[in-house]
Amino acid sequence: VVAGSRPLVLGNGPLPNWAESGESRYRDTQVLRVFVAIDGRLAAVFTFGDAIREDAPGTVEALRSAGVTRIVMLTGDDGAAAEKVSASLDLDAVFADATPADKVGTVEAAKAAAPTMMVGDGINDAPALAAATVGIAMGARGGTASSEAADVVVLTDRLQPVADALRIARRTRAIALQSIVVGLGLSGAAMIAAAMGHITPVPGALLQEGIDVAVIVNALRALGDGRLEHDRNGRRS
Repeated sequence: VVAGSRPLVLGNGPLPNWAESGESRYRDTQVLRVFVAIDGRLAAVFTFGDAIREDAPGTVEALRSAGVTRIVMLTGDDGAAAEKVSASLDLDAVFADATPADKVGTVEAAKAAAPTMMVGDGINDAPALAAATVGIAMGARGGTASSEAADVVVLTDRLQPVADALRIARRTRAIALQSIVVGLGLSGAAMIAAAMGHITPVPGALLQEGIDVAVIVNALRALGDGRLEHDRNGRRS
């Protein structure tokens, strides 16, 4: 059994009539055709086409709404196939025929200008994932190398969790900063009041414990994903 491109499997030999019709149909399209021969005779032809994930347009739109200013596609596919796949997406640029080194170079160039997030699901994406400010591996189909190189692993084939991860990360950071500012501010005010004699030691200790509890309770809000705030305010938090 031999499987591969037409030259590999058949050399310069002619195609059977049943395969010729398919060859003419797909000649000018960007599809991958795999020929299979058994005992030197063509037995089957498999045709593979690239298609975008169903939630890709919505994810790109969500990232735009979240303030992501530049979204590009890096792919090892040829330019025509890449342009066909990206035609329905709101992308700023498409880099085709990209090797792993090309992907790293593009990510590092973008990272020098602004914080950069790289999303990938292949082993050859691992170096670029490691080079990005934040690397997100699509773990459902991604290789172990890409998952280990990434900062975040999405355990599904859907892209929407990428936008969700960005929203949750920003919300968690905002809550953490809020807790730090409020905690330090209240503790500082309590220490000044105690130093000026307005608070005695026992009430001061109880007040500090109350501040600590309030900060901890506020930090626990990060365990949610913000959907309650989204539903209440009619917008994403």
